[in-house]
Amino acid sequence: MPIEEPDELAEQQDEDSSDERDGSDGFETSAEQSPEPMHSAARRLSTADDNTREEAIAAASSAVQRGELVVLPTDTVYGIGADAFDAEAVQSLLDAKGRGREMPPPVLISSPTTLDALATGITDYARRLVDRFWPGPLTIVCNQQPSLQWDLGETRGTVAIRMPDHRLALDLLERTGPLAVSSANLTGHPAATDADQAEEMLGDAVAVIIDDGPSPGGAASTIVDVRGYRGKVLRTGAISLEELNDALDGLEAFVRGEDEDED
Repeated sequence: MPIEEPDELAEQQDEDSSDERDGSDGFETSAEQSPEPMHSAARRLSTADDNTREEAIAAASSAVQRGELVVLPTDTVYGIGADAFDAEAVQSLLDAKGRGREMPPPVLISSPTTLDALATGITDYARRLVDRFWPGPLTIVCNQQPSLQWDLGETRGTVAIRMPDHRLALDLLERTGPLAVSSANLTGHPAATDADQAEEMLGDAVAVIIDDGPSPGGAASTIVDVRGYRGKVLRTGAISLEELNDALDGLEAFVRGEDEDED
């Protein structure tokens, strides 16, 4: 099943490749020579204090409402986001990354209460996992609500949902509602872990970049398909299979590993 994660599926493989960049373009800058300033169409805003933080969130929220793309920090890497209910904006997100519709972005939400508005048939064990691991690095794949008027790509009636453990991202989501978010990078390049990297790759495609300093990075989120009576890990990330099943203690359900077949 084709799903993507802002933390990310294909991008995580890119991070493990040898095609790393050190930002120096292969030479050192002399004392007399200053690096060329970065130019892009994006409005870049810092979060150095409460006032600038509010300005950044307000600008990003307004851009999303206009159908534009934004770069935002998350609890793993920087993401590129669009209104999940704006089909043109979601397509612009995929185009900006050079990604096809067969890899639809996941949806980030600000509260577990939003889950039932986006997904249907949520099982008891899925709710237990959400209670235990949200906000945090757990993405669950559910059947989407059939009444939803959106187009995330070739989802085959599913939606991947996560609540990030990042206060600024959550504050933005509270204003915008659900966002389709993918890692802030071009396909084939490592995911951006700071605003400079995001701007270098996507600055001409987004309206606003929120610069919240280096991202925490680390492991990608664990993705679990919760559509059946048993869960299935689609990608192991920050949360182990053992931790998932420990959280389900007392329930007549468990989560299978990536390599385990259905009984």
